[in-house]
Parts: sequence; C-alpha cells; structure tokens
Amino acid sequence: MKKPLIGNHWKIERIEWAVLPGKRARSAGSNARLGPHGSNVPLPVARITIEGETGFGWSIISKEEAEALMDVPVRELFADNGTIKPPYRKIEFPLLDWLGKIQHKPVYELFAKRPIPDRFRLSIPCYDTSLYFDDLHLTSDAEAVQLIQREAAEGKERGHTNFKIKVGRGAKHMPVEKGTRRDISIIKGVRQIAGQDGKIMIDANNGYNLNLAKEVLLQTAEDRLFWIEEAFHEDPVLYKDLKEWMQEQELNVLISDGEGVAAPPLVEWAKQGLIDVLQYDIRNPGFSFWIELGPELDTYGIKTAPHNYGSSYGNFVTGHLALAVDGLLFVEWDEVRVTGLDSSDYRIEQGYVQIPEKPGFGLSLDEAIFTKQLGKEGWSLARKKVN
Repeated sequence: MKKPLIGNHWKIERIEWAVLPGKRARSAGSNARLGPHGSNVPLPVARITIEGETGFGWSIISKEEAEALMDVPVRELFADNGTIKPPYRKIEFPLLDWLGKIQHKPVYELFAKRPIPDRFRLSIPCYDTSLYFDDLHLTSDAEAVQLIQREAAEGKERGHTNFKIKVGRGAKHMPVEKGTRRDISIIKGVRQIAGQDGKIMIDANNGYNLNLAKEVLLQTAEDRLFWIEEAFHEDPVLYKDLKEWMQEQELNVLISDGEGVAAPPLVEWAKQGLIDVLQYDIRNPGFSFWIELGPELDTYGIKTAPHNYGSSYGNFVTGHLALAVDGLLFVEWDEVRVTGLDSSDYRIEQGYVQIPEKPGFGLSLDEAIFTKQLGKEGWSLARKKVN
C-alpha cells in the first residue's frame, strides 16, 4: 500500500477514550505461572474524529499523550506503506479503522499484496484459547479430563474445531509427575472432542523443561499435536536439542514462541530454523509491527500466529493481516462479550473466522453505551475552533 491520500492540513478533531465492560463466557482458571484469570475482561477504546469521519479501536493512550497528538498533521501519523509510525501506535487501531472508513475499504484490503477478486470473502482459521487449568480442585484425573472435555465441547458448539490447551500443571500448582500425567490425559481427552481433523496446540507458559517437553510430546505422539508453545524460556541451545530430537522421533510438531517479553534474538533463531511460529502480540507491539515483520518472515518460511488473550479485540483485527502476511496460521480467539461493541458481522464457522467486507475493521459502537462510559471513567479532547 502506498501512503494514503490525506489532506495536507488535516488534523485530529476529537479524541475520546472510555472502557467498555467485557465478560467471558466462563471464568478462566490458572496457567503454569499465574492464578485464575477470571471472567472480567474490560476493553479500553479510543475513538478519533478526522474530517467528520470516526474510527475507533483498542487503545491504552492517556489523556496527556492524546493532547500531544492534537497538533500533529494526520499525514505525519502514517508511514509511506500506510502503517502507523511507531511514536503514534497507541492509537494505531482507531487510525487504521478511520483510514478504512474514509477510503470505504476493509483494513485487509488496504494492505493486500495482490488484487482482490470479485465476490471475495475472507475467512481465517481460528482456535479456541479458553482451555485453562479449571480442574485444579479435582483429585481425579478422569474427572479433570471430563471437565476440560465439556469446555472443549462448548467451544465446538460455538463453531471451533481447533483448540489450544494450557499445560504445565506440574510447574507450580501440582506435583511435577502428577501434573504432567494430567496434562497428557487432558490432551488425549481434547483430541476426542476435536476429532481427527481438528488441530490441537499446547501452551506450557515456560512451565516445562527440555526433558518434560520431550516426555509430553512422546506420550501424545498419536494425538498429533500441531505445535508446542513456550515449552520453556527461550533458549537456542534447548530449542536446537528439541528440534533434533523431534526429527529423530519423527514428530511433526511445530515450535512456537514470542508472546510477552520475548527474547530479542527470537527472529534470528527462527531464521536459523529453531522456531517455526512467531507469536508477538497483536495489540502490543501491534498491527503495524506485524505488517512490517510478516513479509520478512514469509521469505524464510516462518509462520505467524499473533498472540491474543485478555481482550476480545484481537479476535477481530488479527485476520486483517492475512492478505499482507502469507504465513498467518490462526486467529487466537478469546471468547468475550463486550457491552457496547457490535461484532456480529464476525462469525465462526467450522473452525474459521468469517471477516466482514465492511470499511475499517467492520465493528461498530453503541453510541449510548460509549457516551455513558465516557462519563464514568473516560475523557474527551476536542480541537478548539478558530474564528
């Protein structure tokens, strides 16, 4: 995409910021590092107005930071390729949503590397990311398996066929041997729900060591895991060992990593073939970051699957990378109902997210609810009119 056509004198007319209440379908339990994640998932939203058109999206910008942007020409916010320049990325999602609306195009079309054919409908594979340690209160592995199976079945009813399972119960919450045994049993139980065609990923949140990772992979070989995520803290020596061992065992399981505070040389390790899938977060470092990095990863055959948890927002924006990043594997779907956010044009069908052919990110705000939330804990800045 070339730098968008934007008037030389355009400036932001208004920035509004509020928090919309969000709630998961069910409370999420622990992972290998942390305690229960709960059910409340608020969505911080900024809305901008430029030339009478609005755009909105996830943002953690402060009022003071927003004040500094009111005098910046809109042209200066965008890089030559249409992404948002790094100093302004705290409002990149509102800006990209606005850009799509003012150009009457979905965001995915703004960054598409190739012409989009007529009657095109974008759909991207997704996975249910909700299978946490909700079983720690149970002493019986069989009962634990049944519980997680019921949760996976709920996801299947919502249209999912692919699932990511949190593992690493023996890192903190259970004795190592017992926790690892339960991890393995639950993986096998979820495979029964997913069926033969569903993809299953496991995420240890750095709760395994090299030998534990090998043991789990060996014991679940017949369950055909698609990837193992954050098996242990990023270490090229251990990843090389794991890679070579999997090749010897003829295990076709991908290694994924990159969420959170990822090791700086992670991209280089991926280029060396030590990591197969990179997972930098979709909100931070963000969409523009992925538009820049994704094509570089494509040249090396490195797959991408941006991390998205703790917000529903990534459910909707991640798929818009697909026509710019060939290696995009999945949308990580965190099921959250946000009061005041209309996302009804996004649907999950047979393991795919259907991306709406609507301007911007295809979402809309309930004006009454957003205004109410502005009055509760939000703020609003407006450019002063010059007579």
